[in-house]
Amino acid sequence: MRTLLLLPLIASVAVAQQAAPQSSVSPAAPIGRAAAAAPAISPGGNANDEVLKQIDDLMWQLKLQDVASVEKFAYTSLPPARETNPTAQGAGNPMIVYAYSFIPKNLDKAKPHPLIVFVHGGVHSSFLSGGEGNGAHLVRELIEQGYTVVAPDYRGSTGYGQGYYRAIDYGGRENDDVFAARAWMIETYKFLDPKRVGIMGWSHGGMITLMNIFQHADSFACAYAGVPVSDLVARMGYKTDSYRKIFSESIGKDANDNVKEYLKRSPYTYAAKLATPLLIHSNTIDEDVNVLEVQHLIAALKAEGKQFESKIYEAAPGGHHFNRIDSKLARESRAEVYTFLRRYLKP
Repeated sequence: MRTLLLLPLIASVAVAQQAAPQSSVSPAAPIGRAAAAAPAISPGGNANDEVLKQIDDLMWQLKLQDVASVEKFAYTSLPPARETNPTAQGAGNPMIVYAYSFIPKNLDKAKPHPLIVFVHGGVHSSFLSGGEGNGAHLVRELIEQGYTVVAPDYRGSTGYGQGYYRAIDYGGRENDDVFAARAWMIETYKFLDPKRVGIMGWSHGGMITLMNIFQHADSFACAYAGVPVSDLVARMGYKTDSYRKIFSESIGKDANDNVKEYLKRSPYTYAAKLATPLLIHSNTIDEDVNVLEVQHLIAALKAEGKQFESKIYEAAPGGHHFNRIDSKLARESRAEVYTFLRRYLKP
């Protein structure tokens, strides 16, 4: 009944946002420093992103309230990577970041339980309940296995105003935002076992997953990286000018002007640091993350003599989203992922 009553409201707001013209005016951002410190990055997203985000927050509740306690919380991470006025009042303050927590309703909190850090993808996106990423369905599958899940909307995510959007630090402090979400959950919920924390993500989320286990090997029991962005130098070579511009504005220069900085933000660079059980998936017909990036990562790990698991699917239907959709192959692939996670996290 509650869902039926809310549908007209959701529909009316959705129609309004489709009809509304896009605006280049930056709305106020609910994060303090990020709005005041917005770097000179071209505005992106839709003028109604914040409204759409609020609708999706509601959808998370409606889709998962039968199996999980769904909360949204704010925490602090490193200051913005770029400050337009480093001497301004509040410059250098920690940045406020947002995340979702999903705790199974039937969890016996008298016992220790595992945690999964679920990292969303997209250069600029957020942790969405629907779409091709199939967010709510995947979280439900994890919840039903007994996992508590935390999903950070790290800096650069959509839905929090232009300040937050412009604070993107691709391959940089976004990694710290995700790690800080892990720390917040472990500190807040005493029933979570710090020795049974896994991390997973697809695409950009797979990249952040890799960077976290390379930087904090002792903090994660295992990791899954699906179609992960792995080599930013190679990536800039096969992407469009408009795509490369997003990175040059965020990082400061094009890859051809600062190869070292792009390598610094590329997971394959840190292959020698792998010490966490890792499963990697890719697809030969991925239209977003070309399989050559993942092959480069796998080759680098093998060259370092690292032990890990990987599988490159041959022309799997669904392309970039091949194992997040609702096909038989996708379900079988996710079953492989869940078997891997279960081996180390023991829910």
